[in-house]
Parts: sequence; C-alpha cells; structure tokens
Amino acid sequence: QVQLVESGGGLVQAGGSLRLTCAASGSIFSINAMAWYRQAPGKQRELVARITRGGSTNYADSAKGRFSISRDNAKNTGYLQMNSLKPEYTVVYYCSADLWTAGRVRDDCWGQGTQVTVSS
Repeated sequence: QVQLVESGGGLVQAGGSLRLTCAASGSIFSINAMAWYRQAPGKQRELVARITRGGSTNYADSAKGRFSISRDNAKNTGYLQMNSLKPEYTVVYYCSADLWTAGRVRDDCWGQGTQVTVSS
C-alpha cells in the first residue's frame, strides 16, 4: 500500500511564499512522474506542475515563472515552491504520483490535499 502525504499549506499574505511537500511512503519500487494539481470549490481539478523522474518539468501557464516543482528521488518526495502568491491561488492543492509498487504494479496515487489560503 502506498500513501502520499502533503504538507506545507496554510495561510500566507499576498506576495508571500509557501513550499508544499509531498512525501510518498509504502511499498514503492519507483516513482515515474510526480505532479501537483489544484482544485477550487465546484471546479475540476487542474494540473499546476509536473516533473518526471529525470527532472523534466512542465507547468500550467498560471504557474510559469511563479512556481517551481522539484523532487528528491532518494526520499520519494516532491516539492512545489510557490512565490508571489495571489488571493486567487486560494484553493486545495493535491499531489499525485505515477509509480510502480514493490509488486511491480503500476499505480496512480493521490494525496489528501493541502489547503492554501492567500489573504489580500
């Protein structure tokens, strides 16, 4: 069984920064891509940023130049550095991982989400 646990969300003033962390644990063989999504109430979940095992990244247009995704393969952990935050970034952020379990089963896992609130 694999778990993804996000942390680092919270309340920050506009213009401030937060660093989200996604820690994967359990029966993991290897993690392919890791990604961060955001979901506002009543809306679909949308991709914020994605990073492959080799470090290739892609970002939503709204995240380019403002957010930075990274990962530590040895720790099975991903990060999302968010700078120059705006009130409209007040949503729940979810981590996902495309991975191979120890039993060599490919799986797509999600964390429980972490709330980010940006005050004006």
